Amino acid sequence: MLIQQAHYVRAVLGSRIARLAEARRSGDVGASAIELAIITAILVGLAAVVLVVVTQIVNNRSTEIQNNNGKVP
Repeated sequence: MLIQQAHYVRAVLGSRIARLAEARRSGDVGASAIELAIITAILVGLAAVVLVVVTQIVNNRSTEIQNNNGKVP
């Protein structure tokens, strides 16, 4: 299973590298930079959402534990 996943990742990365190389040859690197910036912004936004959700869960559970004198509810 792990070998199949490694082959898949290698194929995906190979296709992206080939696409970037073609973009460089044709002088269309700007579009790739914009795409990467958009993808990065989306990933940062998702990471922030996950951080907020985890923080809220931890704070709520901490309050519950303190209210129950350390007993797990």
